[in-house]
Amino acid sequence: MTPRFVVGRIGFYTLIAVLLAFFTIPLLWLITAPFTSDPTYQVAVPGFTPDTADSTSQPHHFTLDNFTAIFEHPYALPSLLNSLVLAVGTALLVVIFAALAAYALSRVRLPGRDALLYALLLLSSIITGTAAMVPLFQLAVELNLIDSQFGLILILTGGLLPAAIFMLKDFMDSTPKSYEESARVFGASPLQIVRHVVVPLVRPGLATIAVWAIANVWGNFLMPYLLLSDVEKQPAAVIMYTLYTEGGQANLKLLSVFGLLYSIPVVLMYLFVSKKYGFRFHGGIKR
Repeated sequence: MTPRFVVGRIGFYTLIAVLLAFFTIPLLWLITAPFTSDPTYQVAVPGFTPDTADSTSQPHHFTLDNFTAIFEHPYALPSLLNSLVLAVGTALLVVIFAALAAYALSRVRLPGRDALLYALLLLSSIITGTAAMVPLFQLAVELNLIDSQFGLILILTGGLLPAAIFMLKDFMDSTPKSYEESARVFGASPLQIVRHVVVPLVRPGLATIAVWAIANVWGNFLMPYLLLSDVEKQPAAVIMYTLYTEGGQANLKLLSVFGLLYSIPVVLMYLFVSKKYGFRFHGGIKR
C-alpha cells in the first residue's frame, strides 16, 4: 500500500467517524436526558458532572420523576394518541387510493398517462403545505372541516397521494400480468384481482408507502396547527410546541421525556417493517 492510499483511507474513516458522532450525540442526549434529575443541553450521564460545569452544580442523578411529570400533563399522552389516529388514518387512505389509482394507471393505456404522472409528482413537490396554506384553509372553512380530525386526514391524504401513486406505479408495473389473466379465466372481478392477486405481490410497496405516509404525518406541524384549534384534538407535534416555561425557555424535563415518547412509535414501526420485509425487494416482488 502506498502512503497516499493509507492517508486517503485514514481521511475517509475520520470523515465517517465525524459524521457518526454528529448523528449519534443527539441520540445519546435523547436517551439519557429523560432519566437525569437536571437535564441540560449537554449529554448528561447520571452521577457525573462535567469538569466544565460550575463547582456548585449538583451531579446528575438517575430519576423517573420526569416521566411522572409528563404523565401528569393534561395533553401530553392524549396528543400522542391523536398523532396515532391522524397518521394511521391518513396512511390507510393513502395506501388504498394510491393502490387503486396506480393499478389503473399501470394496466390501462391512457393518452398522456406518463405526462399526467410526472405532472402529479411535479405539483406535489412544488405546491407544498406552506404554499397551499391559504387555499387549503379557505377550503376547510367552506367545507366546515375546521377543528375536525377527519377533515385534517382528508387534506393530508390529498397532499400525499400524488407522490404515493407515482411511487407505487413502479411496483404495479413489475407484477406479472399472467397471474391476473389466470384469475380472469376463473371469473374473478377486477376488485377481486386487485385484492387477492395484486395486493399480495406488492405488499413491500404498500408497506413502503404506509411507512412514508405515517412518517410525514407524524412530524407534520403546520396543517394541524392551522386546522385544529381545540387543544384536545391536537397531535404531539403541536403540543410539543407548548412545553415551554412562561418566560419562553424550554422545559427540558418535559421536552426530553416527551421527545423520547414521541420517537418510540416511529422507531418501532421501522423495526417491524424492516424485520418483516427487510426493504429488500425489486419492483413489486420481494426477492
